[in-house]
Amino acid sequence: MVPELVRVWVSGWVMSRCRPRPVELPWGLYVDVGKPDQVGRHVLLDAEESAVREAAASVTVPHTWLKVPMDPEHVGEWLPQGWVVDRAEAGHLMATDLYATDPTVPEGYTAALETREGVTYVRVLDAAGECVAKGQIAVLGQAAVVDCVQTEDAHRRRGLGAFVMRRLADHAVAEGAALGVLGATDDGRALYETLGWKQYAPLAACIYRP
Repeated sequence: MVPELVRVWVSGWVMSRCRPRPVELPWGLYVDVGKPDQVGRHVLLDAEESAVREAAASVTVPHTWLKVPMDPEHVGEWLPQGWVVDRAEAGHLMATDLYATDPTVPEGYTAALETREGVTYVRVLDAAGECVAKGQIAVLGQAAVVDCVQTEDAHRRRGLGAFVMRRLADHAVAEGAALGVLGATDDGRALYETLGWKQYAPLAACIYRP
């Protein structure tokens, strides 16, 4: 189950972020991220020691990341010199069965939905027209990947994050998707679990910093 969810997550992530298609490697997938602090990332399909060691040994470019579906407390034991486990960047691989709920935007706010190049964006605006919550989703046939869900600090605990998630799910269901997948932060996980999402694996983040 986890390897399939990882593949869906990576495919949706690159579509959402407008990055090149992932490259198949013996240990998993490689994504060209193209940022100074994250040149690229190897995403492993399983938490296997041999795969972690092979992927890490293949890296020569600083600020290359390694995402592994396992507890970050243990993956460091398999990494060679020059690698660090960044616990602040650890996450959670989550999934759920999608269904429509026809959500209503909380009072005092308006919502906008827009689709560009296969990615749908939901924005929540306050009375002044400022974007205070947002999220996006990439639909991949039967599955959809949620990404970049965020609510401004001053507008949290007002149901905006839940509205964004439900509105994205409604759109994905209308497009034929039945499975939702995402990579969550600790804060995001708390919200998603209230909406019925389940964690299938932790996501350790390792970074090559020689």
